[in-house]
Amino acid sequence: MSEHNRPLAGIKVVEFTHMVMGPTVGVILGDLGADVIKVEPLQGDNTRRLKGSGGGYFAMYNRNKSSVCIDLKDPEGIATAKDIVSRSDIMIENFRPGAMDKLGLGYEVLKLDNPGLIYCSLKGFLSGPYEHRTALDEVTQMMGGLAYMTGLPDQPMRAGSSVIDITGGMFGVIGILAALQERHHSGEGQHITSSLFETTAFMVGQHIAQQGVLGEEPPPMSVRRSAWSVYDIFTSKEGEKVFVGVVSDSLWQRFCAEFELTEFADNPEMERNNDRVKHRDTIIPHLKALFAQMSKAQLMARLDSAGVPFAPINKPIDLVDDPHMLQGGGLMDITLNTGENIKLPGLPLEFNGQKVGLHKDLPKPGQGAREHLEALGINEQRLTELVDAGVIIAE
Repeated sequence: MSEHNRPLAGIKVVEFTHMVMGPTVGVILGDLGADVIKVEPLQGDNTRRLKGSGGGYFAMYNRNKSSVCIDLKDPEGIATAKDIVSRSDIMIENFRPGAMDKLGLGYEVLKLDNPGLIYCSLKGFLSGPYEHRTALDEVTQMMGGLAYMTGLPDQPMRAGSSVIDITGGMFGVIGILAALQERHHSGEGQHITSSLFETTAFMVGQHIAQQGVLGEEPPPMSVRRSAWSVYDIFTSKEGEKVFVGVVSDSLWQRFCAEFELTEFADNPEMERNNDRVKHRDTIIPHLKALFAQMSKAQLMARLDSAGVPFAPINKPIDLVDDPHMLQGGGLMDITLNTGENIKLPGLPLEFNGQKVGLHKDLPKPGQGAREHLEALGINEQRLTELVDAGVIIAE
């Protein structure tokens, strides 16, 4: 996407965020062309130093941003933060309930100097009895039933990604974009809140609806009763795994034609999907034996020829060598703070056939601050004074 064709170009965003949910909002807005500056403590965001399963958080969710480090315990630091917000269109925060109010950075205070401010809070819970509580992605996956639906019947298991943090951040972006549209008419900003718990509830809504429609409690997905006759993982000749899903009657006919399954295609008791489900005990063993005679490449080529949904069972790292991701421009070359390079996924969007790209690499603490803040109209001499006083780090 060209520099002059970014949908949110000119929109000024300041984020007070850490971990995943808040930075997700900022990275989406930044990828879409907004000018985003991340406010960090003087020692830098602690997320930069996480190990284990948090080791990739900062690298994934903080591209296309500038950074400024501010001492929010110093009155001059708070005054500087307020000045930045007063000149911005959007503010993002994901600290515990009440934390921003205690700092004097709550919405009711900040809107006095900036009535058009769109203030996005990312919390554990929306309004209600739980709103005071601090939550985590895993907490609400457990509370909301997602961990139950993901694991085995007696072993709840969180999903294999921070899906609620990320999706909650996406809902935050949706709210921000709706508020921007409304501001075009009214000139007024709004306080938008997105939450982990309600996001989880939205994600499992299909299972609540399923129970209402079918009159029985849905079991975990790991032991679910398949809705389709073929929706399974099969093993190829060399022991590789391939998922195959035949999810319509027309696909069934093409599938049978490709693999010469005339005894199935001509059987009137297998003409409709719901009838075929009753015959899974016959269909699946036959397919397992058939596919075990084929190489993974042969099997996938024939499934592709038939137009049947299929997938190899990959690890996340396999995507950096995936020909579709590489040739389609779905990966960005990111420079880590160690100086090493890595390919990471971009937004899953195209605008007139063009994907959004990288215009700012991961910022070091304070990197890009002067350019951003001077563009907001903050005096260069004032910035130098604050840097010399140790109140901010701005490069």
